[in-house]
Amino acid sequence: MKTRFTTVDIRAVIAEINANYIGMRVYNVYDIDNKTYLIRLQKPDSKAVLLIESGTRIHSTDFEWPKNMMPSGFAMKCRKHLKTRRLTQIKQLGIDRIVDMQFGSDEAAYHLIIELYDRGNIILADHEYTILNLLRFRTAEAEDVKIAVRERYPVESARPPEPLISLERLTEILSKAPNGEQVKRVLNPHLPYGATLIEHSLIEAGLSGSIKIDSQVDSAQVAPKILEALQIAETYMEKTENFSGRGYIIQKTEKKPSLTPGKPSEELLTYDEFHPFLFAQHAKSPYLEFDTFDKVVDEFFSKMESQKIDLKALQQEKQALKKLENVKKDHEQRLEALHQAQEVDRIKGELVEMNLPVVERALQVVRSALANQVDWTEIGVLVKEAQAAGDPVACAIKELKLQTNHITMLLKNPYISEEDQEEEEKKEIVETKGKKNKNKDKGQNKKLQRNKPMLVDVDLGLSAYANAKKYYDSKRSAEKKEQKTIEAADKAMKSAEKKTQQTLKEVQTVTTIQKARKVYWFEKFLWFISSENYLVIAGRDQQQNEMIVKRYLRAGDIYVHADLHGATSCVIKNPSGNPIPPRTLTEAGTMAVCYSAAWDAKIVTSAWWVHHHQVSKTAPTGEYLTTGSFMIRVPSLAVSVDDQSVFRHQGERKVRTVEEDMEEATSRTAELLDEGEELIGRKKPSMIHTLLSLQNKLKKIKEKYKDQDEEDRELMMQLLGVRMNRKTLTCTENLLTSLTGQPHPEDVMLFAVPVCAPYTALSNYKHKVKLTPGSQKKGKAARTAVFSFMKAKEVSPREKDLFRSVKDSDLSRNMPGKVKVSAPNLLAAKKK
Repeated sequence: MKTRFTTVDIRAVIAEINANYIGMRVYNVYDIDNKTYLIRLQKPDSKAVLLIESGTRIHSTDFEWPKNMMPSGFAMKCRKHLKTRRLTQIKQLGIDRIVDMQFGSDEAAYHLIIELYDRGNIILADHEYTILNLLRFRTAEAEDVKIAVRERYPVESARPPEPLISLERLTEILSKAPNGEQVKRVLNPHLPYGATLIEHSLIEAGLSGSIKIDSQVDSAQVAPKILEALQIAETYMEKTENFSGRGYIIQKTEKKPSLTPGKPSEELLTYDEFHPFLFAQHAKSPYLEFDTFDKVVDEFFSKMESQKIDLKALQQEKQALKKLENVKKDHEQRLEALHQAQEVDRIKGELVEMNLPVVERALQVVRSALANQVDWTEIGVLVKEAQAAGDPVACAIKELKLQTNHITMLLKNPYISEEDQEEEEKKEIVETKGKKNKNKDKGQNKKLQRNKPMLVDVDLGLSAYANAKKYYDSKRSAEKKEQKTIEAADKAMKSAEKKTQQTLKEVQTVTTIQKARKVYWFEKFLWFISSENYLVIAGRDQQQNEMIVKRYLRAGDIYVHADLHGATSCVIKNPSGNPIPPRTLTEAGTMAVCYSAAWDAKIVTSAWWVHHHQVSKTAPTGEYLTTGSFMIRVPSLAVSVDDQSVFRHQGERKVRTVEEDMEEATSRTAELLDEGEELIGRKKPSMIHTLLSLQNKLKKIKEKYKDQDEEDRELMMQLLGVRMNRKTLTCTENLLTSLTGQPHPEDVMLFAVPVCAPYTALSNYKHKVKLTPGSQKKGKAARTAVFSFMKAKEVSPREKDLFRSVKDSDLSRNMPGKVKVSAPNLLAAKKK
């Protein structure tokens, strides 16, 4: 699959942008991710959006792309310098894959330089190309040139357009190329056209697009024809200078296997390449045609992620059907082996029966020697002497297996002459060398086998007739076994087909869910929703800690941290600005401690919190703050449901009163006491004492606040910073409410989102497991958790589908470290 722009693509898209968007003003700049940006342009009668992805592409877009809630530092810098300025020019620097966009003119001009090769880069520079900001620092090819802030971008070092390659130079390149290498690959590094255009031009010139370097052919002879092809490529480069043509998406056909016999397999068409021309090598491929190349690229990249999911689903379907095919082949091979065993036993029985006198005489001779206690080696010598003398009985004996009380005899059909035997053998050789017809008459095949001599083991303990009967009995036994195998195979095949159909259905369901899956902005961080419906986010590393404070810590938010090595920076998002309740603060503190060295060390410690204005990146004079470090100024130290289902979950996570907390604690204590009865049987008195102690404490609290009425309680909660009468839910709160841990049977569930949070925040969740510090790795722990959810009695079929759709990497990425997984009836479920 093509994933980035070639020089031809760059020239074509620049021509279209020059024709359609020059003169439009920058309305705003947004970032999608750390390498993809949107520039919104407008003029009085029209609007447009340019999409820029570092190292990959640049084009206009008609699709809605998810923007970061808070703009990055680079996006802010672009806004500062580019807003309200006109797009005055866009050009390619030389023949390099570098685009220079100019906004404004003269000394008020700014340049946005997009590098579309290697890892890529986006650079913001002033009118003298002095770099103001960039995505990544790097050193250019020349050691004295640095691509960094306050350095000058080396526009003059871009490779200038070159005249058509000379015949001498072309011959030299071809002569030095390794034998067997494709010409288009050999020439690609030396020319600006790209391998696709070179291949097209070779075809246009009458050569094969995949022509290879041949040591048998003189390079000087083939070079003129290749030079003719390169002249064709040059004309296409000239066409892109003022390109106003169409665009093409080349599609790739993938076969979707069918389970239904006789039904043709479906085809899945996926996007494979995008081009401004329909090149010769793609003429016979399925393709889509668009009015402009700009629209082609927009369509191609917007559908890329969706098609990756489709291709993964197709691969899973193929694997499921391959397993089914293997089951079929295995059964066929078993039946064939049983059938062949029957045939062999039948023929051996017949040969013994047809040679009864010879077999009986051979048995008598060997038995007599054994009865006279002749040495086994001596018996072998006697048999060889008799064979040398031409004795027909001895000649029939081919091997003595006296250790197993058997002899091996070469028996043949006595009713067929040697001439007929030779004729049959010739006939068989001709058939074997011919068409090798697998469906030839079975009767004829049996006759040929019967007429050929065969080695037959004969039991010395049985008569000749009894040996024949033994082979017939073995044949009948194999026949019965074959019949049973056929019956069992039918059942197994039906079961395998049913299982395969179920797998295919699950794959399609999971694919649909994954396509509908909405990725929330906070999922790139560690996160959870508190029991009182506050979003809490934390950094995975120092860079994310820095980002969270710089970009996401806003007025009203709370910063939470623990003074431990590796502790993360937590932020409680508080868009309402109301004081945050103590319970949420406790849960955020738990998160800060768990994502620190305290987890692996299995120690309990505390965390602290401050208001947003008490966090600063400004260090004291003479000191320096590293990435992710801040100065703290203190006086002292879910499943997602659709919009129609949200109303059922209003108030699931709300600020609780003291009485509600007491009731919940009492209920939980009762559960623990029930568990305590079991612990008594295991001799755990210290645990029982702890539970009873907690029940005595609850009684004291209840006694203390028994005279407090509702008004007193509300006043007390306001003093603690909690408002009982909450305003209408904000947009953010609606979003959090749509992520519920208590799905209702009538809810339309869209997808499942794995979350790792303090246990109190998950107390009401339908599907949860408890994680404590342990020795189990994240991946295995995540699979154990999902296994527990899938085996739960109350789980619905839709919930199972949602669980299957979650990627393994998403399940485990938020776990704090090695863990122990605990859940009710987990051990019993594993045994089942």
